[in-house]
Amino acid sequence: MAKNKNKKPKAKSIQKTTAKLGISLGFIGTGKMATALIKSILSSKLLTSQDIFCSDVKKENLDAAHLQFNINLSDNLGVCSQAEIIFLCVKPQDMVELLKEISKETKNKLVVSIAAGITIATLEQHLPNAKIIRVMPNTPCLVGEMAAVYSLGKKATTQDKENLLQILNAGGKAFELKEELIASATAVSGCGPAFFAYFIDGFVKAAIKQGLSPDIALQLAEQTCLGTGKLLLETKMQPTELIKMVASPNGVTEAALKVFEQKNVKGILDETIHAAIKRADELAKGK
Repeated sequence: MAKNKNKKPKAKSIQKTTAKLGISLGFIGTGKMATALIKSILSSKLLTSQDIFCSDVKKENLDAAHLQFNINLSDNLGVCSQAEIIFLCVKPQDMVELLKEISKETKNKLVVSIAAGITIATLEQHLPNAKIIRVMPNTPCLVGEMAAVYSLGKKATTQDKENLLQILNAGGKAFELKEELIASATAVSGCGPAFFAYFIDGFVKAAIKQGLSPDIALQLAEQTCLGTGKLLLETKMQPTELIKMVASPNGVTEAALKVFEQKNVKGILDETIHAAIKRADELAKGK
């Protein structure tokens, strides 16, 4: 993957909107990410449950979505025929087979894929008459704090982009990127919730060993993570500035940070991001 080492990619952030969408929306696949998106859409009142059509090969997923949201149930072709915008929320390994199935039912429709590693070129190859947008959302959509990125296909219009942004911004923030940067963004935001949760779990277990109760340790770690993110966002402070603010010379934090340096934690994080990008590239090649 080509990278520009001299310039940082510019990302466009769009503010949340309260405008109503006024279209029909389909979801093929009703797993965790799809249901998170549906929840944010309904909570923001962009659409009603009767505007949403869903299908899933797993009956238990579909039944759970219907029970929670009272959305319309259908099969894959039924979703495509009834919805103006169709979200493809299936596993990357199942995508090509699905694309072949729905190809004739997606003419002039906006098709949005959230499958990691599946390129716009692959989507456009199998859905030549559809308009394509590729999206990488993340699970904080469940609480209205999603960080999503997206890239437009050749046929996607300005109106398609505006409609998509209303959907994505109902669950958080959305940033437009060149497609070649989506794998890198996936490693940060798509995988990021698991990475942050991994660190929180580690802090909690370490704190319990030092005598804190599991409940207090967890709440302290969670609130500290939330507060740190909010502080950086609202003050526009750089992470390195916050580190200097907290880490007094010869103090407690500085002593702890030296352990990070000795263990090369930044190097480990770099390897972590690289491994995620490598796997996303493998998925794009059908591996």
